[in-house]
Amino acid sequence: QVQLVESGGGLVQAGGSLRLSCAASGRTRSMYSMGWFRQAPGKEREFVAAINLSSTNTYYADSVKGRFTLSRDNAKSTVYLQMNSLKPEDTAVYYCAARNSAELTFSSWGQGTRVTVSS
Repeated sequence: QVQLVESGGGLVQAGGSLRLSCAASGRTRSMYSMGWFRQAPGKEREFVAAINLSSTNTYYADSVKGRFTLSRDNAKSTVYLQMNSLKPEDTAVYYCAARNSAELTFSSWGQGTRVTVSS
């Protein structure tokens, strides 16, 4: 089992920045990939970004490319989502997720951290 704890959410004005953190604990050596998803009020959860922990490969949703940057600190089992040029449509609860190499989908999830972008 992997436990994930997000932090860094908050209220920011449009055009501002936030950095989210996701710290993993437990069976972290089994992790292959970590990612971020978000769910806005009344909408389904959507993919934001993901990173493979054994390489530098990162993946982003089109809606955040060029504005969000995902990075990792393997020694701390932590990933960071730097969010710049935030827009009101980025308002959502952001969830961290992890999966191991045997899984096709993310199976470990954090509790979420709320991001609110005011116009």
